[in-house]
Amino acid sequence: MMKLNRFWAISRKEFLHIIRDPRSLGMAIAIPMILLVLFGYALTLDVDSVPIVVWDQNESEMSREFISRFTGSRYFSLKAQVSNYRDIERAIDSGKAFAALIIPTDFDRRINSGRRVSTQLIVDGSDSNTATITIGYVDTVAFNYSSDLVIRQIERIGGSHGISNPVDLRPRAWFNADLESKNSIVPGLIAVIMMVIAALLTSLTVAREWERGTMEQLISTPVSGSELIFGKLFPYFAIGMFDVLIAVLMGEFLFQVPLRGSAGLLFAMAAIFLTGALSLGIVISILARTQLLASQLAMVVTFLPSFLLSGFVYAIDNMPQAIQVMTYFIPATYFVTLLKGIYLKGVGLEVLILEAVLLTLFGIVMVILANVGFNKKLE
Repeated sequence: MMKLNRFWAISRKEFLHIIRDPRSLGMAIAIPMILLVLFGYALTLDVDSVPIVVWDQNESEMSREFISRFTGSRYFSLKAQVSNYRDIERAIDSGKAFAALIIPTDFDRRINSGRRVSTQLIVDGSDSNTATITIGYVDTVAFNYSSDLVIRQIERIGGSHGISNPVDLRPRAWFNADLESKNSIVPGLIAVIMMVIAALLTSLTVAREWERGTMEQLISTPVSGSELIFGKLFPYFAIGMFDVLIAVLMGEFLFQVPLRGSAGLLFAMAAIFLTGALSLGIVISILARTQLLASQLAMVVTFLPSFLLSGFVYAIDNMPQAIQVMTYFIPATYFVTLLKGIYLKGVGLEVLILEAVLLTLFGIVMVILANVGFNKKLE
C-alpha cells in the first residue's frame, strides 16, 4: 500500500533535482514554448502571395485585364514581366518565382472571334503540395474570367437581361471561416509537443538513478515500486500541466486561436494524456537503463509517430489502409482529435466520448506497465 509520506519524499527529491539542474528545468518549460513558437509560425499549410512571372506575348487590353485578375488577388504576387522561356527558367530555378503564366500572341483575337484560347501555366513541381494548390488558384481565376467574358458577349449581341450562372455555389467553412492553417495546427501541436517532452523528461529519471548508482540506495529503503514511480511522476506532471497552461495562453493571445469549448474539459483530457505520456517515459527508462538509449528511444517512440501518424499534419483518411490501422495505436491521435474538437468546434464528451475513453485507457495501461515493469531488485 502506497504511503503518502514516502511518495512525497520521492517527489520532493525529484523537485529538488529539477530545481538544481537548470537544464532539466529549461527542457521542461522553455523547450515547449520554443517549439510552439517555431512550429506555430514556421509550419503553415496556407499558400498566399505565390510569386509568379508573366510572359504577355499579346500585350493587348484583354491580356492586361486577364493579368490584373492575378495581380489583384492576395494569392499571387507578380514579380516580373519576362519575354522568353529562358527568363522563366531562370526565375523558377533561382526561386524568384514559383509559377509562370504565358499568354499567346492571338489571345484577344481568338476571344473576340468566340474561339477557345490556350494559355500556359508552368509551376515548380518540386513542391507538389504548393504546386497543386497554385494550379487550383489559377483554374479558379481563369474560370471566373471566362464566365465574365461569356456574359459580356451574350449581353453585347442582345441576349436576355439578368444573365447568371445556373449554379450559384456559395461556399462556407464552419469552425475555421478564414481557413487559416494555424487554427488547426496549434491545437494539434500542443498534443505532439506534450507527448515528446513528457516522455523525454521521464525517460531519463530511472535511467539516471541506475547510471549514478543511487538506485541501489533507493532499493534498500522501504519505498515501494509504486511510491517510487508516482513520486517521480508527480513533479513532471505538475510542470507538464503548467506547460499546457502556457501553451493554451500562447494559442489564445499569441496565435489568436479561438478556444470555443470547455477549458475544464481541455485540461482534464490534458491531465489524462500527460499521465500516460509520463508513464510511457518511465517504461522506456526502465527498459533502457541508460540515459542516452532512453532519450533516443523516447524520440523514436513518441516524436515520429505523433508527428506523422496522429492526423496533426497529414489527414489519416488519405493514408494507406495499413498505416491507418497503425494510427489507432498512437495515443496522440485521440488527443489531437480532442483538442481540435474542443478548440474549433466547441464540442464536448457527447461527441468526443470515444476518444476520451481510449485516451483514458492509454493512461491506465501506461501507469500499470510502469508499476509492473519496475522490479525492485538489482540484476
